[in-house]
Amino acid sequence: MAQDVTSGVCGAPRTMRDLLGVATLVLAAGMPWVLPAAAGETNLKSPQNVEVSIIDDTFVLKWNQSDESVGNVTFSADYQTPGMDNWEKLPGCQNITSTECNFSPLKINVLEELNLRIRAEKGNNVSSWSMVDSFIPFEQAQIGPPEVHLEPEDKAVIINISPPGTKNSVMWATFTSSIIYSVDIWNKSSSAKNWTEIVIPGSRIYDLSPETTYCLKVKAGPRLQRKVAFYSPTYCVNTTVENKLPPPENIEVSDENQVYVLKWNYTHENVTFQAQWLHAFRKKIHENYSGRWKQIPNCENVTTTQCVFSQNVFPNGIYYIRVKASDGNNTSFWSKEERFEAGRQDYIPPPVIDLKPINNSSLRVCFGDPKGSQNKPVNRHPSLIYEIQFWENTSNAEKKIVKERADFTFPNLKPLTVYCIKARALIENAKRNLSSDFSDTVCKKTKPVFP
Repeated sequence: MAQDVTSGVCGAPRTMRDLLGVATLVLAAGMPWVLPAAAGETNLKSPQNVEVSIIDDTFVLKWNQSDESVGNVTFSADYQTPGMDNWEKLPGCQNITSTECNFSPLKINVLEELNLRIRAEKGNNVSSWSMVDSFIPFEQAQIGPPEVHLEPEDKAVIINISPPGTKNSVMWATFTSSIIYSVDIWNKSSSAKNWTEIVIPGSRIYDLSPETTYCLKVKAGPRLQRKVAFYSPTYCVNTTVENKLPPPENIEVSDENQVYVLKWNYTHENVTFQAQWLHAFRKKIHENYSGRWKQIPNCENVTTTQCVFSQNVFPNGIYYIRVKASDGNNTSFWSKEERFEAGRQDYIPPPVIDLKPINNSSLRVCFGDPKGSQNKPVNRHPSLIYEIQFWENTSNAEKKIVKERADFTFPNLKPLTVYCIKARALIENAKRNLSSDFSDTVCKKTKPVFP
């Protein structure tokens, strides 16, 4: 029988088997080789419109089947990251019969580039690979709807929010403290527009009405980055009947020598008060901090609208303070939480004025150290200046002056005339401008003029 041959290099004959071997090597060295379809079958087409969806820690690969008329087709995907020489099978995306797969089990660095590819399979018949454009998971990730739990009060709602992602989230692990929560809230029975507040998980939304239904929805987002974020479902809650005791108001902390004085306003009598403090950083840690509040020493069961405690209680830092009232049978809700920065004097007491008539119809002014809550002098700030209002008692014409000294003289006034003065202390520098309230008005009569 004649053998099918052809001439090789230098005239050496080649068989058809030799030629097939050469063709096989060429395919192996070129693009991925697709096995020819078996008899009676058509070549499989690659998946189309392949895309990746990432919401929090859920990674989903989606695609369209090119030829839906071909049955019993499965799909498999591979992945590759920087430093990998070979493609590896993508977990959760092998032999898939639908047109999407969840590859959340994949353990990768979400800040590194990721490459994916997918193909169709039917027995030994496989399509060519469909390549996904390389991407960085964190940049493509969207923020899912947070979980929300509401606790109503009479004029406020406590809003507890779980951070986005899973409990041990990989996607948002290093960004948890920079995530902020935007709340859209509205009165369900009112035609008034909704309003938006930025909240911290566990905080309160104040200034609501008792026995009213409010609805809200929440979304999360990084403080300094723009990302697609999804709102939570709408939650509605009824505020409670108005409490018999209102919470204390106008919480204020002043620095008086080596003590802090905590003051508040309250309208009811025969009540006692309790004050607590919280490290400000607790609000940036996404956990329930309701059990982290601590009692302020000397501020429990007090009967006045102030309490005094040592500055040693609070090392320099930022804190929150709250106060509530009790009459034995009823207890108010906690007051609004007041931010307090220890180690920084933001309160200046008004000066104490000593006004004395001296010879030649003059008045000498001396600003003394004000007394604190324990009737002890409060040290004068070294950089104080004074704004002074001075007038003749029978006239409405005030003279306004500024002095950098704590003692000075008004010379050559009218003899035997009553003059009045009041003043406030100021701190003015590049960092801040602060002022005290005006002092009490002090009036004195000048001495007569003797020849």
